[in-house]
Amino acid sequence: MSRCSGALRSFTRSAAFASSSRTAVPLSRRMATAAATTAKTNPSSPPPLAKSPDATINRIVDDISTLTLLQAADLVSLLKSRLNIQEIAMPASAVPAAAAAAPADEPAVEVPKEKTVFNVKLESFDATSKPKVIREVKAMNPTLTLIDAKKFVESLPQILKENMPKEDAEKMQKAFEALGAVVKLE
Repeated sequence: MSRCSGALRSFTRSAAFASSSRTAVPLSRRMATAAATTAKTNPSSPPPLAKSPDATINRIVDDISTLTLLQAADLVSLLKSRLNIQEIAMPASAVPAAAAAAPADEPAVEVPKEKTVFNVKLESFDATSKPKVIREVKAMNPTLTLIDAKKFVESLPQILKENMPKEDAEKMQKAFEALGAVVKLE
């Protein structure tokens, strides 16, 4: 304990001596020098902030600057929901944004997506090829009896198969057209 009190006494004496040696320098000069020294030693201190003439804005800025990161994130999400602000994706860099702006001048040509799934619809058939079409329908759907297949074919237009890949639908269309039937892909 005596070492600590001895060190404290010597420190206070040296501080008193240093302050007495500075009495020849005016107080304003000492404060300016101390502020400059503090600014040089603490580079992470924020720069002086510009003040708004509106006191309400200054108070809001002061309140927001005291928030933690989590509180600031909550504030942002609350403001977005209350003010109905939609999220927008910001471009990664300025170059793609400029390139994306150029096509906006020209009318956008929408390329329709190529359909990959089709429904095969039996529209009509030749009267002479009716038995062949009935047999093909029965072969295509083994759960149908011959009578059910005949009723199916006679109640046209009917969908033969739904949600078929393009290649399979085209094969089925060619097979029925070879028999004399009219088949459409939807």
